[in-house]
Amino acid sequence: MGCSDSKPQVEETTAPKVEAPKEAADSNYPPNGLPESIQKLPEWIRLGCGDDEYICEEKGALFKPSDMPEECPDLSAHNNFFSEVMKANPELYGKLKGLTTSQGVNLGHCIKTGIDNPGHPMIKTVGMVAGDEESYTLFAELFDPVISGRHNGFAPDATHPTDMNPENLSTTKIDPTGKYVLTTRCRTGRSIRGFRLPPCCSFEERRDIERVIVKGLLSLEGGLKGDYFPLHGSRSYEAKPTGMTEEKEEALRNNGNLFQEPDSTLLLSSGCGRHWPDARGIFHNEAENFFVWVNEEDQMRIVSMQKGDDVAAIFRRFADATEGIKKVLEAEGREFMHSDHLGWILTCPSNLGTGLRAGCMVKVPLFSAREDFKAVLGKMGLQARGSAGVDSQATGGTFDISNADRLGKSETQLVNIFIEGVAQIIRWEQERFKKR
Repeated sequence: MGCSDSKPQVEETTAPKVEAPKEAADSNYPPNGLPESIQKLPEWIRLGCGDDEYICEEKGALFKPSDMPEECPDLSAHNNFFSEVMKANPELYGKLKGLTTSQGVNLGHCIKTGIDNPGHPMIKTVGMVAGDEESYTLFAELFDPVISGRHNGFAPDATHPTDMNPENLSTTKIDPTGKYVLTTRCRTGRSIRGFRLPPCCSFEERRDIERVIVKGLLSLEGGLKGDYFPLHGSRSYEAKPTGMTEEKEEALRNNGNLFQEPDSTLLLSSGCGRHWPDARGIFHNEAENFFVWVNEEDQMRIVSMQKGDDVAAIFRRFADATEGIKKVLEAEGREFMHSDHLGWILTCPSNLGTGLRAGCMVKVPLFSAREDFKAVLGKMGLQARGSAGVDSQATGGTFDISNADRLGKSETQLVNIFIEGVAQIIRWEQERFKKR
């Protein structure tokens, strides 16, 4: 089952709008207006949280998927994977701009974020998103080279392996002394076939996605049993008609376990902020070491975490959870988006394949002082971020170290790269400490 057999239509259109339910049809709630919580935000954020395309002169976000220009906008000052491919193959814009997927996604929906955002100060962004599963096949002439550039030459005819079996994980102890690793987490994502992805889904479609996902999450048992908390102010979930309390939201955010309104033009231009905060929320188990973000950048962002270095237990937890959700979806005649070529289908091409990031907060002040620290990690298939995320600097030699790859290697292969790599980094840290 898939979208690749759909015949392209030479038609330019935006994603169809769905009439809002009666309970949401007022001027202070999506899709007809903005809630009070969003009205308090700067205008450049508010413009991306309503029902319309994100057009903001202040941020230079002026590209309109609903009315694409005949020629591709000037990309000479851009630095992302999309712009590199388009500058090398300028004919692709004219060739693809008239095509539309069977669910109403056109080229403009996929490239707006890369046109509106020339670059990023900390990372080289992809510059593209998928509006639905078919986007990756209908616009393959553009997506394939972008994916290849982002994922180390992954070929258009390559096959991606999938392996969620915890028995295939390395038994190497990452931090035998318990002195270096503070917390460890694994995160991945999943999308449900048949729905459009967050950049292009309609108001009502997003609510349907929430309903299906939450039904699956609430069926989890044992250590995964928990509850779902819509964002404060969301009216989409009958059991909590105004969302979680402000106190609950603050507690989750203070622990780093909750997303907030999209305050990045990358997300706003992609369309992921529309109708905020409706039909978004977070599920967590009773132990609060398993979390699922619903309808943020991806339909599902799954996070399993705990203190210490027991990545096997963490991996097993979210492997069990994804399997449990899968069974509930199958009972409803649904399934996750997946292909032999691209693995698990997600919004951003950077997360294709496994969508997996196995990472830990690890304190290695001596080894990280090396000038070639990040280069060494790169050779090991790892990457390092500051202690507060991709845009942050490290404090006290504490880094968030994780696998760098997503596509072309299986889940267990990537986790094993992480296990063996971080264990070696800690050994090097210990050696430097002894030589001081």
